[in-house]
Amino acid sequence: MRNTISCSVLLALISCFYLLFATASHTITASKSIKDPDVIISQNGVFRLGFFSLANSSNRYVGILYHQIPLQTVVWVANRNRPPKDFSGILTISDDGNLVVSNGKAEILWSTNVTNLVPNATTAQLLDSGNLVLNNGENGGSSILWESFQHPSNVFLQTMKISTDVKTGRKTRSWKSPDDPSDGNFFQGIEPFSIPEDDVEKTYYETYEYSTDSRLIYFELESEGRFVERIWDAGKGDWINGYSSYLTDCDVYGKCGAFGICDSTKRPICSCLKGFKPRNIEEWNRGNWSSGCFRTTCLHCQRDNNNGCEAGQGDDGFLKLKKMKVPAFPDQSSITNGECKDQCMKNCSCVAYAYDAGIGCMLWSGDLIDVQKFSNRGVDLYIRLTSSELDKWNCEIIVVTTVISGMVVIIIISALFLLRRMGQQRGESSKVVFVITTVTVGNYAAFNSLLL
Repeated sequence: MRNTISCSVLLALISCFYLLFATASHTITASKSIKDPDVIISQNGVFRLGFFSLANSSNRYVGILYHQIPLQTVVWVANRNRPPKDFSGILTISDDGNLVVSNGKAEILWSTNVTNLVPNATTAQLLDSGNLVLNNGENGGSSILWESFQHPSNVFLQTMKISTDVKTGRKTRSWKSPDDPSDGNFFQGIEPFSIPEDDVEKTYYETYEYSTDSRLIYFELESEGRFVERIWDAGKGDWINGYSSYLTDCDVYGKCGAFGICDSTKRPICSCLKGFKPRNIEEWNRGNWSSGCFRTTCLHCQRDNNNGCEAGQGDDGFLKLKKMKVPAFPDQSSITNGECKDQCMKNCSCVAYAYDAGIGCMLWSGDLIDVQKFSNRGVDLYIRLTSSELDKWNCEIIVVTTVISGMVVIIIISALFLLRRMGQQRGESSKVVFVITTVTVGNYAAFNSLLL
């Protein structure tokens, strides 16, 4: 009987200990830290928080990962720009109440950086939503002091709701490369481009609604700028791609560099705008177009500047490109279409303009980035060139038109002679007068009359 009571007491103590440990396993307190390679797991085992490494790297990062997925899937990284290079790292609540990552030398590599906290009164908790929250007290407190959902990395989770101040902005930011989570070149979020001035002070929210909760889904902003939906396929044991913000390679931001133009129907897809040449011809020939293009002939208004280009002759003008995706970062103006060209011409730093009825006049100074040719939509984009470059362009059109017209004439003459011979063989005699007029380009035109 005594043995039975002892065993019951022992089992009760073990159960209490287990429940206490299980309750605390998703929480970090001032007395409970995470030392590499330890982890904490959300209450229902959906996510884990701890140290990890990426392929071919000794760097150690603190991050949130899916816990029940066999593939290492990182959804958030704390110290993405300052990783320790050994296993000395620790994630803990500091003396001032912040959650910090430090190395073996007690150097702080990352912090939640919240001010006016009460020392020894905060806890960090990993939720089943994938959100890491800093609270007041062990039971969550009355308010959230900081949360990882408001400081995202490159992933947007199913349950995320990012409150966005359009002035400062909270955005997902890409990794530098698939094996380097440090800050990349691309952001995803709300921009105050078309928000009325009266609403700038308001807070907006970005979230995603899903038609079903049965699938495991998240969005990732890749290092090349593509925003893609990942769907877990249990049968394949891998993530498959759903929605993607890219339809073609031309949708990659700045694919062809400065003053390059991308056309997905051509091979190669990148070329320089008229009046420009590749800045690095060797890289360009290898299919790396990121270095872009440079102007070969200086604008008339830039003759006195040393820009490394040849001096142009005559005044400046504009080359019209149809069905274009306009470059990034335009300066907007409320002036009319007719005044848009004049305003650009008056400013020597203005290198291009476009007009859209829904947006208004758009002007560009500096490099033209992310120019793309569309097949059935887009706006007319006007590129500023010297008159000598425009004359070259017109001459190229004339030469091409003349060649095509000549080929058409030869084909028609051959056909007519063939018809005449066939008529003579049948004993018929006829005269055919045929008039050909070529397309007029500028002040040039061709007129031909044939009598057969």
